[in-house]
Amino acid sequence: MALAIEFISATVMHARLRPKRNRFRYRVPYLSIPARELRGATRRGLLSINGTNLFSVRAADYGESGGDAPAWIAGILARFKMSAADGEIVLVTIPRVLGLAFNPVSFWLCFDRGGGLRAVVAEVNNTFGERHFYLCHHDDERPITAQDQVTRAKAFYVSPFIEVAGEYRFAFSWGRETMGVGIDLADAQGVILTTSVAGRREPLSSVRLARSFVANPLLMFKVLGLIHYQAARLFLKGVAVVRKTASPPELVSR
Repeated sequence: MALAIEFISATVMHARLRPKRNRFRYRVPYLSIPARELRGATRRGLLSINGTNLFSVRAADYGESGGDAPAWIAGILARFKMSAADGEIVLVTIPRVLGLAFNPVSFWLCFDRGGGLRAVVAEVNNTFGERHFYLCHHDDERPITAQDQVTRAKAFYVSPFIEVAGEYRFAFSWGRETMGVGIDLADAQGVILTTSVAGRREPLSSVRLARSFVANPLLMFKVLGLIHYQAARLFLKGVAVVRKTASPPELVSR
């Protein structure tokens, strides 16, 4: 059965565990969009794909910027011989609101024909306009379940308060009505940072989008504002600033 565009009212949580503790959470609207929907220009009430609306998603914002994002993700799967991921590909992302967007991380969920989750491409953006992709899968390509962790070495500069070192521990959950992602960053001493995105998947409707807008009319300013506000808090707590490093030569890590 083909998947449809869905609305996800998600809770995002960040918790810094050391050297200083810092924790915050906030609500953000996400969408899950089958990749095939990104190949045309359509309007669904208050949401437009590759068009202008109160909420919008533009394929050019993803993948290798300006190109065919679904083809780019399919190309990653082909490049790394991910033959088990032969079903639908779904983008889970924060939509543009009033044309404005900033996505710290979006997720491309790659399923097999039976609906099993075989791979996830985490598309990470930093505030310097740079982007990197982490391809998450089991070495034997078995389905990724909610009980699994997939580890990947950190390769991309995101925060001025965390070095490009250690490993990410990804966890993914895609239930009948729910979606969840957990990402821990750990080094030899243990977990440094834990983050999560989780929410209920519901049919897309203009009512749900309108309610989300009323609750968060300045969503993109809120997301960026929280990033800089939390950075200021860490600075005031005495956490050392890490100098920015160059992006890795390869866009994709696995």
